[in-house]
Formats: sequence, C-alpha cells, structure tokens
Amino acid sequence: MAWVEGRVLERIEWTPTLFSLRVAAELAPYKAGQFTKLALEQGDRRVQRAYSFVNPPSAPYHEFYFVEIPDGELTPSLGSLQAGDSLLVQSLATGFLTLDEVPAGRDLWLLSTGTAIGPFLSMLADGEAFARFENLVLVHGVRKGEELSYRELIVGFAARHGERFRYVPFVSREEWPEAMAGRIPAAIADGRLQARVGLEFAPELSQVLICGNPAMVKETQQTLLSLGLAKNLRRAPGNISAENYW
Repeated sequence: MAWVEGRVLERIEWTPTLFSLRVAAELAPYKAGQFTKLALEQGDRRVQRAYSFVNPPSAPYHEFYFVEIPDGELTPSLGSLQAGDSLLVQSLATGFLTLDEVPAGRDLWLLSTGTAIGPFLSMLADGEAFARFENLVLVHGVRKGEELSYRELIVGFAARHGERFRYVPFVSREEWPEAMAGRIPAAIADGRLQARVGLEFAPELSQVLICGNPAMVKETQQTLLSLGLAKNLRRAPGNISAENYW
C-alpha cells in the first residue's frame, strides 16, 4: 500500500503517557471506525503500527490517540513529534468496525478501554450513529481517572443529544467522581452497568461494539453471549461486533 508524508499540526498531551496528534495528509476517503498505519524511518528501518482515526472523516485533519510505551519501538518517537514535524501515513484506511457493518437496533452500546475509545469518538462525531439509533451509550474503562481523555468532546455530545446519549466512565484502580468501579464485563454480568444507564441488553434492541485489549474483548463478548446476544457476522447478522486494540 502507498505511503504519503504527513505533517503534524498539533500535539495534545493528556497525561505524561497519553497524547494525541493531529496530522495533515492527503489520504483516500475513509469511514468512521477505520484505522490506518503510521510510520517513522529509524535508520534503515521503517517502524510502523496501526492506529484508529479519532476524528470524523469530514474533519480537515486526521487525529490519532496514543499511549506511550517507554520501551516501545514507535510511540516514544511519535510522542516527541511537535507541530511541523513529518511522519509517514498509509494512504488507504481499513477495518470493519464501522456502522455500515452493524444491523439495525434501538440501542447502540460502544464499549471501550484505554485509547480504544478513539474509533467510537469518530463514529459519534460523524453523526450517523445518532441518525440510526434512539439511544447511544459510550463506556470507557481506564485504570486512573486522569486517563479519561476527550471529556470536552464527550460533554458536547451530551449537550447536543440530551438523554439519548449516556456516557459511563469506569476507573479500575482508584475511586473517581461519577465513575463506576471495577471492570466493564463484571458490571454487565451483575447488571450494574444496565442499571446505571436504564437500558437492558436484549437481542431485539441492542447493538454492541467492543474495542479494547484482547482480554477485555473476549470476556465482554462471553458475558454478552450469556445474556442471549449473538456475534454479528455477515452471513448471520447478530448483536456483537468487536475489534482487538493492542
């Protein structure tokens, strides 16, 4: 696949290890929820990794959300980039965690951990989700409260869409105002999440998108299957669509 040169427009620092980059680059059209690859030349090597778009496709820039891994091959170098610096971007996006792959329903649940909230922010900002579903629930699990990024954007969704939009943060390693404690799969299994938002998981009503670390994705899927939901396949439409983000 073809690579193009991108230019950093802005670096946004959320915490010492979480940051976002807004990038200018001439890319092929893409859908909310998709991802592309970013790369830097390091000596005679091109180090590349896949990252989802945080921005809606209509935005005049491409935004990516990162956790810096201290001994990682790429994120420390990406984290040092500033406005005006260049990087490589794969011009053609990919990925099937998109709304055109999701069957009809009344409620759309977006369950994420860490930086995997990115593709869901893209979907919500794009607007199609609010046109298709009556209720939208964004769930974001993190370890520490300071990692609950993009709050201004999320507050904007709530302001525009009122009670149709629910946001539920989870913080697993400390108490945090307004956040639920523990992990997302456990809160689904014991009904705490459903009680918090006032909605149930039901095959005839619910579409669920899951994006996060593989263990969370697997456990959440198993929990939802036990409640009667089914995996969404092209040959057999269901309720659960998932993508590992690691």
